[in-house]
Amino acid sequence: AIGLMLNVMRRFVISDRHVRAGDWLKGAQPLAEKVGGKTVGIIGMGRIGQAIARRAAAMETKVVYHGPREKKDVPYRYYPKLVDMARGATVVIAACPGGEATRGIVNAEVIEALGTKGYFVNISRGTVADEPALVKALVEGRLGGAGLDVFVDEPKVPEALFKLDNVVLAPHVGSATRETRKAMGDLAVANLVAHFGGKPLLTPVA
Repeated sequence: AIGLMLNVMRRFVISDRHVRAGDWLKGAQPLAEKVGGKTVGIIGMGRIGQAIARRAAAMETKVVYHGPREKKDVPYRYYPKLVDMARGATVVIAACPGGEATRGIVNAEVIEALGTKGYFVNISRGTVADEPALVKALVEGRLGGAGLDVFVDEPKVPEALFKLDNVVLAPHVGSATRETRKAMGDLAVANLVAHFGGKPLLTPVA
């Protein structure tokens, strides 16, 4: 989430292309956007949302959040309505669970509230956003940019996004590190050992 936010705002991917293509010899690329001092709104303040919040706060941003209920144990401002959070945020990061409860919550109204100077980052599930509305807003220049790791019909990605320099695309790699995948495997084995040993599961699913 932080990587996508940095890439879409500071244009690192574009900078890399600029240098590789030899365009730096012809002149500087357009200025990027500073991250520090901005308001970052997080959808979902669970374990992952809180991890994102700590990292964003360390970058001197103001963190706010939206979710089904306010959490008393976090120091960030809570917005009951997502559209209100989007109006006051520069970046909205989706870190909530997928499923019917969150399907399409980042809709045309929320996207419009973010506006031409706003950015949307999604590491949740593609279904959290109204993808056609998101693509349309990006193509028409009504949203500042997006960093997307998830899509509705993976691995198919809307081709209209391929041409946009203000969009960073990733192939659902949020957990794709050696360390994380090893930890996932170790946890699965530990749950199996606990189950067959008659002990409580480490991560039971109700």
